[in-house]
Amino acid sequence: MKLWFIEPRPNLFVSGIKDSVADSVIEYLYQHCSPAAGVVIFKSITKTPGYQIRTIGSPTKTLCEISGLQLVVEKLLNQ
Repeated sequence: MKLWFIEPRPNLFVSGIKDSVADSVIEYLYQHCSPAAGVVIFKSITKTPGYQIRTIGSPTKTLCEISGLQLVVEKLLNQ
């Protein structure tokens, strides 16, 4: 992954590859990553909101959906 993607944070990979190549990479990840990996994939799409979140296994970050918008919970605030 580090050969083709930028890694701005540990284990966070970003790329601007074409959709067809991105789909191939995602398919490869689904075939070769174990559920224990907890992979979160953000894919650019043409429909609103402009991205889609997919996972492999159970990620360490909590995912939620509010009014159809997929979000990643970074930190819960004490009430």
